[in-house]
Amino acid sequence: MKQFLFYLAFLSSVGLLNAQTPGNYDLLFPKYEKGTAIMKNGTRVDCMMLPFLAGASHQSDIYGFTVETIDGKRFPMSKLKGKKVMIVNVASKCGLTPQYKQLQELYDRYKDKNFVIIGFPANNFAGQEPGTNEEIKTFCTMNYGVTFPMMAKISVKGDDIAPLYLWLTTQAGNGVSDAEVTWNFQKFLIDEAGHWVKSIAPKELPLSEEIVNWIVK
Repeated sequence: MKQFLFYLAFLSSVGLLNAQTPGNYDLLFPKYEKGTAIMKNGTRVDCMMLPFLAGASHQSDIYGFTVETIDGKRFPMSKLKGKKVMIVNVASKCGLTPQYKQLQELYDRYKDKNFVIIGFPANNFAGQEPGTNEEIKTFCTMNYGVTFPMMAKISVKGDDIAPLYLWLTTQAGNGVSDAEVTWNFQKFLIDEAGHWVKSIAPKELPLSEEIVNWIVK
């Protein structure tokens, strides 16, 4: 029942349900197809997300998430406690790909001052990250000398959105704001306590005054 009630709240928060219109509750009687819950309005939700959605209202920080590195190893986000974190969805064949250079410069400048960048390759926009994890790692290392932590390729929006990105992009998850990922190289700022601070537009450069001032303040 708790899971069901939170799912109601989640659907309402993202505009899929009008709680003032009882007739709309029939959206919540889904059918299931290959692990996907299909709402009557056509919205598809991976069934693996339902337990996450049920607990998201109690997930005030990123430390409860575990992701996978680009080398296939488990990476608990709790390892980042006490650090300011910038999470970025990256791509190898995008007009913004040269931002890798500034990302690395930013990391080199502040990595010893409790700051870290976490890169998440994603192929959600115009097929601009088609490579395998191994290919992506080689590209980043050979072309930009990337040494900041890179994670395995994920989805940052849509039906198959990764749980961490569901938290990053919904107020129902992070408790602060909705912030849909609009393109490659969108940046999310997380404070030393693991709390969501802000979303930065993809075209904002990593060495921008706004980002640097947040790191050093």
